[in-house]
Amino acid sequence: MKPLKHSESLPQIAELEAILARNEQITEILQKAPLLGMSSWYLGAGSIAQTVWNFRHDFELSRGIRDADLVYYDASDLSYEAEDVYIQKANELFSHIGFPVEIRNQARVHLWYENKFGKKINPYPSVEAAIDEWPTTATSLGVRYDEKGNFVVYAPFGLEDLFNLTVRPNKRKITADIYQAKVNRWIKIWPKLTIVPWNE
Repeated sequence: MKPLKHSESLPQIAELEAILARNEQITEILQKAPLLGMSSWYLGAGSIAQTVWNFRHDFELSRGIRDADLVYYDASDLSYEAEDVYIQKANELFSHIGFPVEIRNQARVHLWYENKFGKKINPYPSVEAAIDEWPTTATSLGVRYDEKGNFVVYAPFGLEDLFNLTVRPNKRKITADIYQAKVNRWIKIWPKLTIVPWNE
């Protein structure tokens, strides 16, 4: 049922699965993602956390979700062309979802990250290592169903901040400006969020 880096109660994991199951778009992505044939994949970050935030706010469960991050890991081919094969398949498979489903090979993030964000990073050794560095503790999160239908969660900071509506920076990679831009948008949509300041 895991992996989770920090021990979590089974009820928390079951609650997360139950909440996500209420979001039809997230459910469909999780069900159809295996058809893409990607290795070591997870659906993660904002679309997962924001579904939980919407549930806690009694909002429509896709409110405020800009996109869904569907990530995988393949170090055998770092070309954009190889990644784009999955991107095109996903565009066709999820064209009706209502928001973009963004495919990213986490093995090649280091090739473009500096040009986009102005900071050089080392190659990731795994998809989980990439999730470890996502911008906030609540959104450093990946979920999927394995071949046997088991709900798999990878949450390096646990699930407490997610369920407590706490936004806390994960300073391993992002800058204060990136963090502030995110929380400025989020607090307008989800007013019950507790924002932990960058310098705290």
